Amino acid sequence: MGMIMKNVWMIRAGEGGRLIGSFSKGYVAVGWQELGDMSTVSDLEEIRQAILQAYPDGRKGAMGNSVAMFHKFRSVVQVGNHVISYDPGQREYLVGVVKSEYQYKPDTVGDYPHIREVEWQSRVKRDNLSASSRNSLGSTLTLFAINDEVWADIQAAMKGEKLSVHNEQSLEDEKTTLDEIRQEMVGKAHEFIKDKILALSADEMEELAAAILRGMGYRTRISPKGPDRGVDVFASPDGLGLEEPRIKAEVKHRQNFAMGAQDIRSFLGGLREGDRALYISTGGFSKDAKYEADRANVPLTLLDLDELASLVVTHYENFDIEGRALIPLVRVYWPAD
Repeated sequence: MGMIMKNVWMIRAGEGGRLIGSFSKGYVAVGWQELGDMSTVSDLEEIRQAILQAYPDGRKGAMGNSVAMFHKFRSVVQVGNHVISYDPGQREYLVGVVKSEYQYKPDTVGDYPHIREVEWQSRVKRDNLSASSRNSLGSTLTLFAINDEVWADIQAAMKGEKLSVHNEQSLEDEKTTLDEIRQEMVGKAHEFIKDKILALSADEMEELAAAILRGMGYRTRISPKGPDRGVDVFASPDGLGLEEPRIKAEVKHRQNFAMGAQDIRSFLGGLREGDRALYISTGGFSKDAKYEADRANVPLTLLDLDELASLVVTHYENFDIEGRALIPLVRVYWPAD
């Protein structure tokens, strides 16, 4: 990570750069219309109170981000600081210098009433920057400080010292950068999916286990509630158990509670020859439980929360409406190699 330059800021021209036309006339601006004139409010705590008052129904986390962001725009960005904004239509970055303190001027920059005047000095093509700079500038944050490597890259591009973006090393760097971002995104998504699974009730967890098995091509049956119930979920090609494999699944949804060897033995005791067994535990398994599963006479697979989340992703395309309703996911498109 490069050192953050406190005097170089990226300020986005609204969602998707929609206000870049107004920005290019000599401004940067932010929204928060309900706030009104903040000329006399510069202190972080005063800004926090004003935002909480203007947006009483706002989510706590989002409000915290808004306070920090508005405070930067209102009080931290200084006259003389460099500022950058992106024009997606031209695929260019506007580069300039902040010329005024904070001003409240509705109807100057679309629906963004809080403005700073800027003198734009240059435009830099996105394609003339390195892969790592493009990645850094691609952040979706409204306003953020730019590190010194990115700023040096922008300055070089302003002088016409274009990096050869088509040489092999640069292409390799871009591939590595993209791959790192993708891996980070996949890792975060996996954790978020685990969070969603943990938020399910015990009954919904059984429904999810059945949905995964249906996604794998089986027909399923969930045992009715009651003291004499059998295995939690039953699956087979025909749904009746006349065709093999007959899969019997036990589902334990106890966070931070690992299943032990005795739990595995009890489950195995109710199985017969020809059965295939699944034991799902969101709290994981003890070492002894895994040993017990390995030496079982019936084929038995143990699934913890990590493996369950991976199965959800693998078979989600084949989930039915009931399955998708339990864990609603959206597809994210990514550039292929």
